[in-house]
Amino acid sequence: MSSRVYCIAAFKPKPGKEQELFRVLQALESDTLREDGCIQYRVTRHVDSPFAGGHSFPLVFNEIWADMASFEAHCQRSGIQAFFEAHCVSPDGLVAEHNVCIYTDEPEDYDAPRF
Repeated sequence: MSSRVYCIAAFKPKPGKEQELFRVLQALESDTLREDGCIQYRVTRHVDSPFAGGHSFPLVFNEIWADMASFEAHCQRSGIQAFFEAHCVSPDGLVAEHNVCIYTDEPEDYDAPRF
């Protein structure tokens, strides 16, 4: 087990804004990948497959962070806060809906050693 944090950040663009939003999200990758605690940070687009029939927002970041502190520090970066303010909060933004969730790979009752 690990202290890693897994984040799925999903975005539903406003009508006709998917390509533009995808480019804006891609622009966040390079600086984020430079963060010490960032293990993976990749924006992806939904593709159809007969073997994957679930429902999803069209654009999703798949993120892996070394620990919760690294994830939370990332969320406080000015560039990330500016993105959410400009595109998720502002009525003029590109995002109709968003959903950011974090996960762990440790079971609830895991008795991890404490150092």
